[in-house]
Amino acid sequence: MNNLIYLVIDSARYDSFMSAATPNMRNLGPVERRYSYAGWTSPSHFAYLMGMTPHQSPPGVFASEVYKKDYMDWGDRLGIKGLTMKDFVPHFWLPQFLKSKGYQTHARVSMPIINPVTVLNTGFDSYKLMDRYNDFEAVINEVSFDGVPGFYLLNLGEAHYPYGIPPEEMPPLRGEGGIFRRSGEDIGGHPPNVADLTGYYFEEKHLHFFRDRQIAAIEGVDRLMEKLFKKCPVGTYLIITSDHGELFGEEGYFGHGPIMHPKVHEVPYIGGKI
Repeated sequence: MNNLIYLVIDSARYDSFMSAATPNMRNLGPVERRYSYAGWTSPSHFAYLMGMTPHQSPPGVFASEVYKKDYMDWGDRLGIKGLTMKDFVPHFWLPQFLKSKGYQTHARVSMPIINPVTVLNTGFDSYKLMDRYNDFEAVINEVSFDGVPGFYLLNLGEAHYPYGIPPEEMPPLRGEGGIFRRSGEDIGGHPPNVADLTGYYFEEKHLHFFRDRQIAAIEGVDRLMEKLFKKCPVGTYLIITSDHGELFGEEGYFGHGPIMHPKVHEVPYIGGKI
C-alpha cells in the first residue's frame, strides 16, 4: 500500500498558484483547476477528511456520480485494488478507513481553527497544532515513515493572511483570520472600526501587495517541497491542493468564508506519486 500525504496550502487561490514559480510541485503532475466544497477552513477540511478531493464541477453528470468516482480513485492513490464508495461506509472518514487498512494516521496543522480539540481529530494516531502558522519546514521535520503505511494530513498557513507579513506591519483582523493574537489591539492608538479596516484593505496598492505576498508564500512552500519529497518512500502518493481561495478586492470583497464568489472556491489540485 502507498504512503499518503494530503497537503493543503491554506487559502491559496488557483490563479495565485498559477502565477507562482512552483517547479517542484509541478514535477509531481499537472495543475488542475478544481473547486472546494466550502469557502472556509473547517468545513473544507471536514469534506477532505471524508475522503473527498476538490471537485471538477463537470456538467452533464448526475452529482452522486462525482462522489462515487472520487471514492473509486482512492484505489489508485493507495494501491488497493477494487475500492468503491461502499468501502467507506458507514463512517465516511478517511483516517478511520485508513486505520482499518493498517495505516498510521497523523495530522500537522497550522490554523488554530482546526486545532486538536476539534471534531476533525477523529481517527488519528497523532494530531498536532504547530507553534507557528507559517513554518512548513517545522511541519516537514515532523514527517517520518517507519515501514508501516502512513498517512499525513498537512495544513500549511503560509498563503493565509497575513501571508508571512510581520504582524506589526499590518492592521489586525478580527477572529480566526487574525490568528486570535491581535484582536484587542488598536490601530494607531484608536479603537479600530469597520470603516478603518475597509479603507485600508480595499486600497488598490494594498490589494496588489497582498496578492503578490500570497504568490511569494506559495513559492516559498515550493522551495521546501524537495525536502519533503526526500522523506517520502518511493510510491508515496501526494495530493497538493488548497481548502479555499481568497478575495483581493474583486467586486468589493476581501478574504474568504462568508463570501459567495468563484475565486473563493477555485483551488489548485495536483495528485501524483513520488
